[in-house]
Amino acid sequence: MLISILVPCFNEEKTIETLIANVKKAKLSKGITREIIVVDDASTDKTPEILEKIKGIKVYQHKKNKGKGSAVRLAINKTHGEILIIQDADLEYDPVYYSKLLKPILSGKADVVYGTRLKNYPLRLLGERKTPLISHYVGNKFLSLMTRIIYAKPVSDMETGYKVFRKNVLKNINLSADRFDFEAEFTAKLLREGYNIYEIPIKVELRGYNDGKKITWKDGFIALWSLIKYRFID
Repeated sequence: MLISILVPCFNEEKTIETLIANVKKAKLSKGITREIIVVDDASTDKTPEILEKIKGIKVYQHKKNKGKGSAVRLAINKTHGEILIIQDADLEYDPVYYSKLLKPILSGKADVVYGTRLKNYPLRLLGERKTPLISHYVGNKFLSLMTRIIYAKPVSDMETGYKVFRKNVLKNINLSADRFDFEAEFTAKLLREGYNIYEIPIKVELRGYNDGKKITWKDGFIALWSLIKYRFID
């Protein structure tokens, strides 16, 4: 069986080479092979030059910066695998989790799996174990709560970057979001189609804006509107 790993990236010269190396060495079940599809979203740093030197991957370029959603949609259109994994190009999400994320799909328990950062993860305001990026934590919790309310389905981390799914779940789903609202659109339309999301707890290496993090509070408002909008329209 072939799985397709989709890597949207923008200005990730510091991480892209290590990330791709980690994707290549991630352990998979016997009989599973992988293709790695990278979409460079018109990076202005050295990311394109680095990608040219990496062997064993397929690279596609946007001439203009369009956003994560647009990059993921292009990557989806280039896949040949039965199962797709979305992989951010920074080092927040560790490919070591691939085997765990794939297991529910390979065993027939699920068609869609999310790697959840927030399940059983408490909010700590003080101390050595203080929750990093508290505003993002609270925002993600709120958006996931709204997802549960609007769609009446259990989801603890709607905004997670680790989304794994059988390609055929997209058969009746039209994706159009260009930017970070992709996360909300994808989740909303899956739930509206009747799919249940199987969640696997994961840990991530959080990075801040100084490290290149791009999502902002404005994207949170857009995500909320998307959740509401796609409940009623395509």
